[in-house]
Amino acid sequence: MKIYHNPRCGKSREGLAILQETKLPFEIINYLETPLSKKELTEIIKLLGISPIDLVRKNEAVWKENYKEKKLSNAEIITAMVENPKLIERPIVVNNDKAVIGRPPELIKSIL
Repeated sequence: MKIYHNPRCGKSREGLAILQETKLPFEIINYLETPLSKKELTEIIKLLGISPIDLVRKNEAVWKENYKEKKLSNAEIITAMVENPKLIERPIVVNNDKAVIGRPPELIKSIL
């Protein structure tokens, strides 16, 4: 099991606490320090069962300034998130072939 985590985000810290309470083994990936590859991000999006745009934090300044008004393909949206990891919603928990965005953090319990 993995949590894609941003320690500066309150929701991400809440999600991490939920995983710690389970006592199950998991890996913490600080995706701002260890950015995801296009392949990894594409696989996560597939596991989430969403479109790439649904994983974008649209209120981030980077999105508003550089992408908001553009018509982007899914591949371009993924590239934007790889180049600007701050744009990725968080936390994301992957458990084998299941994944969830922990917003709200309680959603994480649905894949444990």
